[in-house]
Amino acid sequence: MAMGALRRARKRARNEEQLAERKRAGMHALLNRPWIAKEDDPDLYFTVRDHYEELRDWFMDKAGFPLIVTRAIAKLDKTPVKAFAWMGFTEFREQRDYVFFTYGLWYLEGKTELDQFLLSDIVEEIREQMISVGLEADWRNYYDRLSMARALKKLRSLNVLYSVDGDETNWAQDAERNALYECSPTARYVLRRFPRDLAGCSQLGDLEDPIPYANTQEGQSMRRRHRVYRRLLLEPTVSDRSWDSEDLNYVLWQRRAIMDQLEKMFGFVGRRYREGLLFFHPELTGECELFPTLSAASDLALLAAGEIRSRLTEGSGLEREDNGTVRLTIAELETIFYHLQLKHKEFWSKELKEYSSQDLAELCMKHLMEWGLGERENEASFLASPVLGRWSAAYGNTNFD
Repeated sequence: MAMGALRRARKRARNEEQLAERKRAGMHALLNRPWIAKEDDPDLYFTVRDHYEELRDWFMDKAGFPLIVTRAIAKLDKTPVKAFAWMGFTEFREQRDYVFFTYGLWYLEGKTELDQFLLSDIVEEIREQMISVGLEADWRNYYDRLSMARALKKLRSLNVLYSVDGDETNWAQDAERNALYECSPTARYVLRRFPRDLAGCSQLGDLEDPIPYANTQEGQSMRRRHRVYRRLLLEPTVSDRSWDSEDLNYVLWQRRAIMDQLEKMFGFVGRRYREGLLFFHPELTGECELFPTLSAASDLALLAAGEIRSRLTEGSGLEREDNGTVRLTIAELETIFYHLQLKHKEFWSKELKEYSSQDLAELCMKHLMEWGLGERENEASFLASPVLGRWSAAYGNTNFD
C-alpha cells in the first residue's frame, strides 16, 4: 500500500473511532441525564440528533425506551423495572415534595414558552387544584411552604422553570414575599409518556411497562427482553438471585449477545461470575456515578468487604449461603466496624472518627443497599452480596517526589 493511501486509511480509522466514542458519550448522557439540552451541550445534542434513527431503534428494540428529540432537547424516556429509593430526588425530604413538584408541572403545562408569572399565582392555583381533588395545601403553614419551595427549587435546577426576579427561599420564610418566574420549553417533557390512559389505571403495576405489548408469544418475548435490558442499564448490579426464573433463563442463554451489545454501544465490560452477569465501566470516571464512589461510605464498604473475606478464609464463624451471600447479624457487623475503627481511625475524617460502631454499620449498610450489594433481611441480620467479594482495599503510604 502506498504511503499516501496508508495515511488516509489511518486517518479514516481514527475518525471512525472518534465518531464511535462520541456516539457512546451521547448514549451515556441519555441514560444518565434527565435530557441533553442543546443550549447547555450543543455538541452532544447534535451527536444524538445525527445518530437519531440508530439510537432510537436500539433503545426501543432492546429496552423499550422511546427517544425524543426536539429543537431544544434530546431525552430518553426511562422506566425502571424496580423503583429504588436512590432513584428519587436527593433534595426532597418528604412525599409532599413530590406532590408539589408534580402539581408544579401541571401548572407549567398550561403555560407557553417564556410566559411569566408570579410565585403567588402558581402556589394559589396549585392549592385550589389540590383542594378540588381532596388534598390539602396551606401556605400559612411554614412546613408546607418549605416543601413547596424545595419543589420549585428542583424545577429551577432542571431548567424547566426560570427565575426572573427573587426566588422561593424568601417566600418560604415569609409568605408575604413574592418572586417572578418564566416558563421553559422543556416543562412538558419532564414526566415520561405513559402507554395507556392513566384514568384506566387502578394500581402502580399498571404503569410499569414503557410501551404496550401484544398479548402474543412475540409480544411477551419482547417484554422479557426489555425487562432484562432495562434492569442491566438502570441498576448498578443484578445478581442471579434477583431475577425471576423466566428472566434468568433469558440472561443465561443470551449472555454473550447481551455482553456484546452493551460493550459495542456503551463500552461496558461484561463478565459472567458465579453470582451473576456483571458489567463494569472501563474508565475511572463517567456520566454515571461509579462504585466505589469518593464518599466515606464507599471506603467503609471496601474495608468491610476485605474484613468479611478475611474472616471467611480464617473460618472465624462467618459462612456463605448456598447462593453465595454472607449473612451477618447486625451485632457481627458492628463488631467488624469496631475493629476497623481501632485499626484505621487515624485515616478517617473528623466526622467519621466521632461515629460509633453502630453508626458506621448503619452508614455502610445503607450504602451497600443503594448499590445492590446487600440487603437488610430483618431487624437483626444483613445479607452481603457475593458481588461485594470482588473488591478489597487497604490503606497505604504513597511517597511523592
